[in-house]
Amino acid sequence: MTAIENRFPAVEPTSGPVLDAAATTRCRRRVHLDHDPEAAAAPRAMPDPSLEQRRADAAAHREQLGARLAADLGDDWCEVPAGLPAADRVEATARAVASGARLIWGATLPVDRVAGRRGSPELLVRVLGGGYVPIIVVRHRITDPGTGALTAALDAPWPQRAGVDQERKVRSQPRDLLRLAHLNRLLHTAGWAADRRLKHGDHGGVIGLDADVVVWHDLRAGHWPGGRSTLAEYDARFADRVAVATAAATGAPALAEPSRITECRRCPWWPTCEAVLERAEDVSLVVRGEFAGVLREVGVATVAELAALDPKAEPPVEVPGLPFGDLVALARARMRGLAVVRRVAEVDVPRADIEVDVDMESFGESGAYLWGALLRHPGGRLPGDEPDGYRAFATWDPVPTQDEARSFAEFWTWFSAVRARAAATGRSFAAYCYNEQAENRWLLASATRFAGMPGIPPLGDVEEFIDHPGWIDLFAVVSEWFLCAQGKGLKRIAPAAGFTWRDPEAGGENSMRWYRDAVGMDGVPPDPQQRERLLAYNADDVHATHALREWMTSPAIKQVPLAAEL
Repeated sequence: MTAIENRFPAVEPTSGPVLDAAATTRCRRRVHLDHDPEAAAAPRAMPDPSLEQRRADAAAHREQLGARLAADLGDDWCEVPAGLPAADRVEATARAVASGARLIWGATLPVDRVAGRRGSPELLVRVLGGGYVPIIVVRHRITDPGTGALTAALDAPWPQRAGVDQERKVRSQPRDLLRLAHLNRLLHTAGWAADRRLKHGDHGGVIGLDADVVVWHDLRAGHWPGGRSTLAEYDARFADRVAVATAAATGAPALAEPSRITECRRCPWWPTCEAVLERAEDVSLVVRGEFAGVLREVGVATVAELAALDPKAEPPVEVPGLPFGDLVALARARMRGLAVVRRVAEVDVPRADIEVDVDMESFGESGAYLWGALLRHPGGRLPGDEPDGYRAFATWDPVPTQDEARSFAEFWTWFSAVRARAAATGRSFAAYCYNEQAENRWLLASATRFAGMPGIPPLGDVEEFIDHPGWIDLFAVVSEWFLCAQGKGLKRIAPAAGFTWRDPEAGGENSMRWYRDAVGMDGVPPDPQQRERLLAYNADDVHATHALREWMTSPAIKQVPLAAEL
């Protein structure tokens, strides 16, 4: 094992925009704002704690894997120390390449000043015939059960040692492929790449969350629409993003204007773009994604122009997803300031003699630290029934922690007892959540992670509950029976039912910040007040789902306009 430690002079900065691989999967408008000097004073969103945590988890994952590979691969391993300045790491990498090192961990590639490219792999692998191909380390799954992936063992991480895997198939991860293509181009510019004429010359590898194999990809293969190769797709995207960034940096007319897409929810520039879209009443406030651009091309650029169309007429363009009449109704609802309108005359929400509203709080990918439940007896209480009210089952050890098993077991034991009580007394039971994807994920994950520990249910019991018709997702109910002009999140919909959160800062991103303080994640003592704040926030969430259900099954629902009558 070799470590490169010499110090070298700093590299001169490049004069034009320099982009990393992430630009190829980012919104074009974000790339513009990232490079527009006039945007420096524009409003931005607060940092996303869950994103910051994912980055920290990814860094820890890479560090742990690097230590493991260094121990396993011994003399083949050459490591560039992470603590050196960037220019020093480039020079150290160059020396390792010149020495013919078989594996270079922590390699830093020279900036491509001409193309405006920067980036580095986690590992460079020398192939037969000379030259290097990149391996990246990511903290997400890169395969699914199946066959066909090209994999190599971690203790032999060379593409020539790979074979067709009979137990894994590749999971589509476009950002990984584009990053590998980005690194491929950087390696060629530096003169360190494997010869393209070699069998593995344009390959790249990925080690994923499970960290059990290297999955190898041929970047010349046509995996993209129209049969384009990854390299061709990357080249087109990168050229476009460089043009956008250059226009922004030089004050030329912008090549990308705001339009609301899914990425906006977590983009730091959303407050800036939202203000522009609101002033223009842009059609993307109602219709997101590429379809908003299609509507603009036929002259429907604003909410008002969409609202003015005949919902029963032939659509001006082919409409994916929602019926065209629903899009017109959404535009009309927005213009009238209506958060929701009914799609149907009668809203059907299953009710029961005993009802429990459930809400789970997790911290990113780390774990579920709180299960909250609101018990109600709409059919009347019987002797021996538990009193109505909110209950919380929490762990305040920073997740992931084995104490999650205790809090989850306590929740499941209580929850199962309520269900059993309903069955024993001949009464109906229903449990409700808002967007079951999160709750189901952590129900299954908790049963799997803590299998065999006291109070943890068998995985089959959890799967049976999830599949039971008495587990009701109110998000699905809202999606089916309502049109929502301002979004379908609980914080958007519950106010229509007259519910308000006690905390004016209530929200998922803020709860991540509160959690860090509550458990003392940043080197400060745990804050009991933030724990109480989280409990109150969770309690309000379950009260909100209860209020929403009561509203949808009350006469008040008739006051919500019908979409067909707007």
